[in-house]
Amino acid sequence: MAVIPYGPEAVVLVVADGAGGLPAGKRASLEAVSTLVASLQASMDQTVLLRTAILNGIEAANQAVQALANGSATTFTVVTVEGRLTRAYQIGDSEAMVVGQRGVLKLQTPVHSPTGFAVEAGLLGQREALHHEDRHLVSNFLGTADMRIDVGATVELQPRDTVFVASDGLTDNLHTEEIIERIRCGPLDKAIDRVVGLANRRMAGAAAGQPSKPDDLSLLLFRKPMPRKRAAGEETSA
Repeated sequence: MAVIPYGPEAVVLVVADGAGGLPAGKRASLEAVSTLVASLQASMDQTVLLRTAILNGIEAANQAVQALANGSATTFTVVTVEGRLTRAYQIGDSEAMVVGQRGVLKLQTPVHSPTGFAVEAGLLGQREALHHEDRHLVSNFLGTADMRIDVGATVELQPRDTVFVASDGLTDNLHTEEIIERIRCGPLDKAIDRVVGLANRRMAGAAAGQPSKPDDLSLLLFRKPMPRKRAAGEETSA
């Protein structure tokens, strides 16, 4: 995981999860994130537009993981917040969401997997997908020659919207509505405790009708600080 400043008005959130069943997943994810950090730093020094900097950084990260030449790969989910605009860049099955304070789901990245595409096509419900026998399959990884970047549309953040980025260790153990209810309001540290606590309980043992998939878990939550409104007649100091 990383939280990367990009100038005074932007931040980049990233979660990378090494591919299970392939060698050196931890090394692949670390290489990908550290390459993105270095690439963004260079782009910021050259005042490159953030969208261009992200795409260049992801391409550099893909080449860096391929250069390890050990057959490893990783998911890679990047979310940018620039001013009040946010955008997601998706590779694999780590997920990003934007959730309003009242529980409105304003953004959710597509999962690059057979079950994820079935959900997008309306052939599977999200609850059915969590229990599907092919849930573990992923069709797009960083570190491969055919890696593709799913670039989302921009979403304008409203006060108290929550940005969520997590590996499948969380999203394979909690239903989307369970995540939304636990992160939509309240202090972020308590929100993290709520979702991670439930995920850990699910991983520890299957309950009837609930998902249970032991896995590593990475999670970032972010809220954009909004300017405080001045009361009528209130003075500001220089």
